[in-house]
Amino acid sequence: MSTDTWNRLRGRNDYPPGGQLGPKYWNGTVAYLEAHGHRAFAPALPDEHTHDLSDHIGVVCRLMEDHDLRGVVLVGHSYGGMVITGAAERIRARVRKLVYVDAALPDPGQSLFDLFSASGADPLSFAGLEAACAYTQKLQYDPGRLRGIGRVYIRCTESDFAGVTRAAQAKIAEGGAGQWDYRELPTSHVPMATMPERFHRMLLNAALR
Repeated sequence: MSTDTWNRLRGRNDYPPGGQLGPKYWNGTVAYLEAHGHRAFAPALPDEHTHDLSDHIGVVCRLMEDHDLRGVVLVGHSYGGMVITGAAERIRARVRKLVYVDAALPDPGQSLFDLFSASGADPLSFAGLEAACAYTQKLQYDPGRLRGIGRVYIRCTESDFAGVTRAAQAKIAEGGAGQWDYRELPTSHVPMATMPERFHRMLLNAALR
């Protein structure tokens, strides 16, 4: 995310304009969770043009292994829904719960671009989204390996990612309410900027359950 976008959403100049935040946009979330007794990490994913989805999944898996993390709550925002799905399937024994924050919810064999196209939207119409290899690689995984993992979906109802998240909402409804904890926030695609207090409480509750 650009610093300009963050500053606009926050309504104040938190960061110098013209830069990129990377994982810094999770700083407030990490601080909140740590203040409530949780270990929290916001790994930086390498450049999406020179690294693909598999590389990003590998970053998350290595973090869990390097820190010997168990009972993990994986949180994925936006494209991050692709990453946490793949990471949970790859390293199932360490994951307790998946939390999708206004995020992609892929079926096996789908890429992020596929999800946009399936929702009737041109993926290149979404601000900041390019045909980078991370976004066009199809995620191959076995859904059976995700059974037994708790799943939460937080949909932001004022999001410009709405085509993808409406499809996720329909998929969750078709699968049966008992498999998901579905919630909504009346805010933008970036709730950690526009509704941080309520969003952070929602994440904390998800971690505690």
